[in-house]
Amino acid sequence: MSFQTSRRDFLKKASAASAGIASMPYIFTSQARANFETPNERPVIGCIGTGSRWGAVGPAAMKFGDCAAVCDVDSNHAGQGKERVQMAQGSDKKVDVYEDYRKILDRDDIDLVTIVTPDHWHTKIAIEAMKAGKDVYCEKPLTLTIDEGRQIIKALDETKAVFQVGTQQRTEMGQRFLQAIAIIKAGRIGKLKEVTCAIGGVGESGPIPAVEVPKGLNWEMWLGQAPLCDYRYKEGGRWGNSNCHYEFRWWYEYSGGKMTDWGAHHIYIAQWAIEEANEGARVATFEPVMASHPTPMKDGMPTLNDRYNVATKFNVKTGFNNGIVMHIRNEANDLGFDNGIMFEGTEGKLFVNRGKISGQAVEDLKDNPLPEDAIEKLYGGKPTSHMQNFMECVKSRELPISDVYSHHRAMTTCHLANITIRLDRQLNWDAENEQIVGDEQANSMQSREQRKGYEINA
Repeated sequence: MSFQTSRRDFLKKASAASAGIASMPYIFTSQARANFETPNERPVIGCIGTGSRWGAVGPAAMKFGDCAAVCDVDSNHAGQGKERVQMAQGSDKKVDVYEDYRKILDRDDIDLVTIVTPDHWHTKIAIEAMKAGKDVYCEKPLTLTIDEGRQIIKALDETKAVFQVGTQQRTEMGQRFLQAIAIIKAGRIGKLKEVTCAIGGVGESGPIPAVEVPKGLNWEMWLGQAPLCDYRYKEGGRWGNSNCHYEFRWWYEYSGGKMTDWGAHHIYIAQWAIEEANEGARVATFEPVMASHPTPMKDGMPTLNDRYNVATKFNVKTGFNNGIVMHIRNEANDLGFDNGIMFEGTEGKLFVNRGKISGQAVEDLKDNPLPEDAIEKLYGGKPTSHMQNFMECVKSRELPISDVYSHHRAMTTCHLANITIRLDRQLNWDAENEQIVGDEQANSMQSREQRKGYEINA
């Protein structure tokens, strides 16, 4: 039985049993698992978005499956994606190229998709992919707004798709972050009381002129739900200064700056550690200690449209319902680090980033190691690569390590931190009802108006 045939049969059965599927556990039956046990049954992949980051995601996926089609609104990226697929799979393998991602979702032979697009496209594509019966691997940050997280969860609960968010720190980087959380959960630094996340800042671009849209780029579709505007570009830096491709990260119209770009990494890890060490811990307050924007803000919105507009520097103090405080900063040089997470407990400190993990609790592991199964219990099995974890969950129908539910909670923190610095006032968050208390304007920023034709329908 082929992967594709067995998956379609499974989805038909799931559809026929839709009345009861909402109450089913996320782990599916042993019969569903049995459909995927043959080692040479490789899933068929559709790759949506083939820009710079896909250069890592695409090849990782093709270790486990076969790519049948690539899609990008920039024909140059799409062509490069096709070449890379053929380099990996052989030039004789057919690879279809599309501009419109819906062409991939319409194909019954494609089992899963990778989504490596600008942030403002993630939610719409992911929801439509799940509704089309596809499993999803989507790069971080998953959402543009808090409301988009709720929409994705609604579609996920209805479809029971397997969905992995591309936050590799939960799996890789020498397992340093896993080790840090395991140490904290074991109480090795005492009771956790304070966390500092340094996630980097953004440089200013200055005015960027409007120029002709590059050949091969469907600019109108690239903008998607965002307002129509001029394409802007000037020479500078590695990628040039623009409001497209890699540089979209520094415009609130399409992203959330470093607060979401790197917050999706470090804040996600910090919140995971806090929740692991303190059951029921939820973020509750946000205080804008300091923030600097390259354009004046009015009612939380940039007043100039010709330059990067996300915060260049920031310091947000967040409080949890159990008394833990988390600081979100662009840098923490006064504390001796410029990127990473510092955990402070009643009995010591622990620092971790992608390059190192340090602190007395780490040194003490030589004589007092963690239980042998501590990391596996935290991870839910033996850690692998992030993509392998996803592919294994596609077979088992289990919850991946970087699941949508925990990512939504962390991204809610990131989005609220951005709202508090954009409005420059303290916010009180009701985590149970997902509402900002007593601030109608701030609550309105949980979602945003979407351009006609590009609305998200969960």
